Amino acid sequence: MQDEQLNALEERIEANSPQLAAALARYDQSRAMVRRARADFFPQIDATGSAQREQTLFLQNGSYFDYRDYAAGGTVSWEPDLWGRIRNLVSAARSGAQASISDLAALRLSLQAELGDDYFQLRGLDAHIAILRQTISAYRAALELTQKRFAGGASSELDVRRASTQLTATQSRLEQETADRALMEHAIAVLIGEEPTIFSLPPDSSMVPVPVIPVNAPSTLLQRRPDVAAAERRMAAANARIGVARAAFFPNITLGASGGSETTISTLLSAGTGVWALGPALATLAIFDGGRRFADLEATHAAYAEAAANYRQASLQAFREVEDQLALLNHLADASDRQSEAVSAAIRTNQLASIQYREGAVDYLQVVTAQTAELQAREDMITLVMRRLVAGIDLVRALGGGWQPSQPTSNGTG
Repeated sequence: MQDEQLNALEERIEANSPQLAAALARYDQSRAMVRRARADFFPQIDATGSAQREQTLFLQNGSYFDYRDYAAGGTVSWEPDLWGRIRNLVSAARSGAQASISDLAALRLSLQAELGDDYFQLRGLDAHIAILRQTISAYRAALELTQKRFAGGASSELDVRRASTQLTATQSRLEQETADRALMEHAIAVLIGEEPTIFSLPPDSSMVPVPVIPVNAPSTLLQRRPDVAAAERRMAAANARIGVARAAFFPNITLGASGGSETTISTLLSAGTGVWALGPALATLAIFDGGRRFADLEATHAAYAEAAANYRQASLQAFREVEDQLALLNHLADASDRQSEAVSAAIRTNQLASIQYREGAVDYLQVVTAQTAELQAREDMITLVMRRLVAGIDLVRALGGGWQPSQPTSNGTG
């Protein structure tokens, strides 16, 4: 969509949207979880230290002795990933982070598409308002003409009342359209993270040309949809968690070493000792847990089946949305051609009715009918153009992004 105002608003979404900021924070959390899971690949080094003071009573002589105990040391432990538990935890966390960034992209695309929808509806309201103002001017002139004819005895009071009713009803519609425009402007302000009270867009009744749509869009562009990518990554994460649950059936072997020194100082003695230990430690392996590990494994298999089904559903839904928007754009293009013919016919009918009324060949009811038909036809034309623009935005959302102008284009949609 080549609209500089819309492009500028899209950039403000990127900079100011609270929803995007929250999604980015969730992605940062998922990246931190990947680093946390990857840390288990490396040895863990801990340092320990203590200082204690004690007092002991010797019953033989009733005297007290002070003891000061100082200890310092450290431990090194490392778990070889023999059964793939850590590897699968890292894989699950990485897939989760990739799903999170796809969620971020999906939200960004959704906000941009929503902004596009609201923007083109706003411009459609601008076009409606411009037509209503032009029509009000024409109706006011028609009312003045009818009043003059009534004063000269060429028209009845009924004609004057009809002209007056049509004018005031159209003025009421103008106020309603103006109120709807204000609400749409407020919605755009919230989308770009600004206060509605200080945000405004100048009226512009010109409509952006409807984009030309590529014929091969579903087969070449659907793979870019971020929600489909997120569903696939969640399926990969669920598959990795199966490996984590399976590793629980095997013992964890930890290689560790520790060392340090301890010194005891008292009024009786002063002594220092060194301590160390080195060797593997075999974690306790549950022989019977009431089926807990089997249940965990079964749950991860079920979670994977759910993620796979969600991925397939997301793919089917994506294809449907693309086909829906392509069909809608094609049919709306045909409807727009027919409506253009209807507008031309309505304008000509109004011209003929006005001429015949001035010549006294018809009453004012014929003029009112022709004027109403012209206004309705012109408004319907604007609505069709607006629907085509919104459908183009929805197609961009369904495809996961735009397309290059050099791609083959379809007929009847330009």
